[in-house]
Amino acid sequence: MWKKSELREAPAPLEGPVVGTITGGTIIWFVLFLGQLPFYGWFADNGHSWWVWTCLAGGGLGLVGIWYVRGRDAALKRAAAADRS
Repeated sequence: MWKKSELREAPAPLEGPVVGTITGGTIIWFVLFLGQLPFYGWFADNGHSWWVWTCLAGGGLGLVGIWYVRGRDAALKRAAAADRS
């Protein structure tokens, strides 16, 4: 029997403003973290303190993502410049 992935070709990856998208998402995670921080006592009392730490983790992972996509974007630009030369 065939797997579904063997029946059709994978689509081409979408390109767009990746650095801006990741930066915007990271900012949103940090804003959510800072917005929930004053209510940490309520979150802890109701067993939802993980919400606060999830937002902080999202912001931290977003910083790693920004570093990664900036490097990827620079590598793509270098490769395009090398192809033109």
